Amino acid sequence: MMIQLGAAYYPELWDPAELASDIEKCKEYGLRLLRVGEFAWGRMEPEEGRFELDWLEELVDRLHESGISVVLCTPTCTPPRWLLNRYPETRQVSPAGVREAASSRCHTCKTSPLMREKNLRVTEQLARRFGNHPGVVGWQIDNELYIYREGCYCPLCRAAFQAYLRERYGSPEELNRRWGMARWSLEYSSFDEVEPPRPDEWRHPSLQTAWRRFMEAQLCSYAREQADMLHRYTRAPVGTDMMPMNTLSYYDMTAPMDVVQYNHYDPAERLPFTTFFYDFARPIKARPFWVTETQVGWNGSEYAECGYRPVGNCYANTWLPIAHGAERNLYWLFRTPQNGHELAHGALFSTAGRPYRVSEEVRQASRDLARCDAFLSGSRVAARIAIHFSSVAENNFLSAPLLKDFHYKETLMERFHAPLRHYNVDLIDTPHPLDGYRVVFSPFLATIDEELQEKAEAFVRAGGTWIVGPMSGILTEDTSKYADSPYPFVERLAGVYVRYQKPIANSVWRAAWQDGSPLGVSTCYDALEATDSTPLATYCGDEFDGFAAVTERRLGAGRVILLGTLPDASAIRRLTGLPPIAEASENVDLTERSGARAGLIAIETENRPGTLTLPGRYHELIGDRRLSGTVSIRPYEVLVLEAEEA
Repeated sequence: MMIQLGAAYYPELWDPAELASDIEKCKEYGLRLLRVGEFAWGRMEPEEGRFELDWLEELVDRLHESGISVVLCTPTCTPPRWLLNRYPETRQVSPAGVREAASSRCHTCKTSPLMREKNLRVTEQLARRFGNHPGVVGWQIDNELYIYREGCYCPLCRAAFQAYLRERYGSPEELNRRWGMARWSLEYSSFDEVEPPRPDEWRHPSLQTAWRRFMEAQLCSYAREQADMLHRYTRAPVGTDMMPMNTLSYYDMTAPMDVVQYNHYDPAERLPFTTFFYDFARPIKARPFWVTETQVGWNGSEYAECGYRPVGNCYANTWLPIAHGAERNLYWLFRTPQNGHELAHGALFSTAGRPYRVSEEVRQASRDLARCDAFLSGSRVAARIAIHFSSVAENNFLSAPLLKDFHYKETLMERFHAPLRHYNVDLIDTPHPLDGYRVVFSPFLATIDEELQEKAEAFVRAGGTWIVGPMSGILTEDTSKYADSPYPFVERLAGVYVRYQKPIANSVWRAAWQDGSPLGVSTCYDALEATDSTPLATYCGDEFDGFAAVTERRLGAGRVILLGTLPDASAIRRLTGLPPIAEASENVDLTERSGARAGLIAIETENRPGTLTLPGRYHELIGDRRLSGTVSIRPYEVLVLEAEEA
């Protein structure tokens, strides 16, 4: 593993004479990796069929000679104006039927065969020229692929959507049955009648879900074509930089890729929650993930936003992904541009080329990472706890939240992942194996397909603890409810009968553990009758009095714990049955590292003093200290602690 800091670099925007000073800045501030080329198609192919790549090769050569590696990007996010104007079908069509103007980025139709042909042509030119260049250590496909502007409504996408439905459902009658189109007399007589959902309509949840899944499938095949082309010419890892959302499955998108690449722009106050997607990106591939974009000081477009990072926040933001298993962390961007759409965005260096205070924190972080390189390279993050974070559930709840103001990702992030910040935790989607985990949480896992049903039951019988619910297994993949049970599989496996469901917040209902101690509950409430299970907690008062809120069923060598409601943070920790990495204040993020080198990393994330009680003796590598017992942690301080032999 090679730990590197870097930045996005756009040489096409600057005088080539400035490259020498930029290289010196990279060396001075500890940047050993630059992302290049993602928006430079116009410079690479100024006229149709005439490719100019000498300037790019000269750049990569000079960077390599200076000890700076390159992640080379395919520029398919921003086709040149000549292409978009000559071939209008390559531009998206809005829900109102208007072709997107050639005025921004990510505005291409992902279905257009012509667009894909042009993509592959420029990708092949790059791959042939740089596939074996020693300075190119990785590739990025396109930029931030996800559904822009509700998707493309052009005739090609409309026809492809109808073909997708025909393949998925076989007949209009089957679609009508699974979507319940008899309601309001909305049955389709042919697939040609199915129109993509429009944002100004009261949209059918099943139609919304199917439309997003279709657009996501187009994105995946769009990226796979480029990955396949690159793999013909290079052995360097190929990925595509993804955003902090899971409507587009990371597992589907990265299946043909070699590395998971992730972008985020979380402001300073959200620093404690940034680890959610690090813990999600880490287990997808059997190699460390890359953070391909994060803000240095602030975000922005025509104006600055997302707040400025207080002293120490940028330093901690640099360390957090590395602590959680990343090998590369890159900033957006190296230098703020002189003009254009993101004129107000922060960067490592201003438009005038001057560093900021946060730039100094990056320089310090690069020095401290170098001090810890042997420990970081010789250790890894291994988790015994997993939390399901499902793209199918994300899409179902986006189409039909069922709970007012409910946000699936934020609920998992703040109510399940955050309480476990003193544990190693993997966030996994449902295709991920369950082998090796002791405890798996599946909260708000709206859809539990047959494959996962088999895996979950086998996991429990083999000795695992499956903590499932609330509101898990309640919807089909078509965003429909079940008619025979609120959640047929979970109800059977957990050994309960669901007497009532109240999917609405209420300040009246209370609950307590069986020993009488209070259990905080919120958000949604299922009254459970334990038919082949044992109540762990029950409701108190009102119509729910005496019904179970949490149950446990022993099954084989393991157990199923069903949550009928959303419990408090202390309950989440209690239900794991596992000890934390160490005792620490809630503002301290802990990661345990194991392997040839072992220890832990503690990072203060809330800009206030914290404490950590160490379970043994450690060598603190940044400050070269020996520590044991209870230690104080300063705001945004990072402690890299290698365990000493007893």
